[in-house]
Amino acid sequence: MAKKIIEVQGLEKFYGSIQVLHGVDLTIMAGEVVVVIGASGSGKSTLIRCINGLEMFNGGDILIDGYILTPARTNNRQNREELKKIRREVGMVFQQFNLFPHKTVLENVTLAPVQVRKLAKDKATAGALRLLERVGLSDQVHKYPGQLSGGQQQRVAIARSLAMEPRVMLFDEPTSALDPEMVGEVLEVMRGLANEGMTMIVVTHEMGFAREVADRVVYIDHGRILEQGPPDAIFDNPQQERTKTFLSRVLRH
Repeated sequence: MAKKIIEVQGLEKFYGSIQVLHGVDLTIMAGEVVVVIGASGSGKSTLIRCINGLEMFNGGDILIDGYILTPARTNNRQNREELKKIRREVGMVFQQFNLFPHKTVLENVTLAPVQVRKLAKDKATAGALRLLERVGLSDQVHKYPGQLSGGQQQRVAIARSLAMEPRVMLFDEPTSALDPEMVGEVLEVMRGLANEGMTMIVVTHEMGFAREVADRVVYIDHGRILEQGPPDAIFDNPQQERTKTFLSRVLRH
């Protein structure tokens, strides 16, 4: 029986006087692929950034594989070590690739395992080469990010996150900055991760990917989860009018 790996309880987030998350509750099981959909500005990216400790939040709790983040702990210097542990457990891939332009592909992937996990350089290199082969880039290891396409750079970013051996992978619209012809190669890597049993939370506008790969689709509107369920239920028989309106708009394109 799968265990809970992430529990979000009553999560609230403000930017100044503007509330962007309103008491969000969400449970993720180990090995589950959850795709989060919703209009721009609905709070999707803020939610997963809170889960990874990149955003401080104002109310509620986040439990990740035995570690807990609360508003007080997030802001408490004494709990920085706990936050570091969470970030080691949770990998994240962003819209922008955030690679170091002055380092090669191989150096980008080995940097964190050596510096953060204190892995020996030869072991980090061997692991990085396996991961780069896994994402289809074994022939690009000595190139610099500027010599790669957008799709290749995003695959390097995925390999870099996997090099930390995370328990969970978060994807924040990983294909939104890519040219259309490069989207497929990144989604194919993500499909492979899902098939291997990686726990994943994916914020995306790629509805075909959501329908095909997700175990559960979560629809967020104005900082609230309005509806969630299996892909067929959400896409073919949504219960909320706002969900119907959103899907009718995005599925036309």
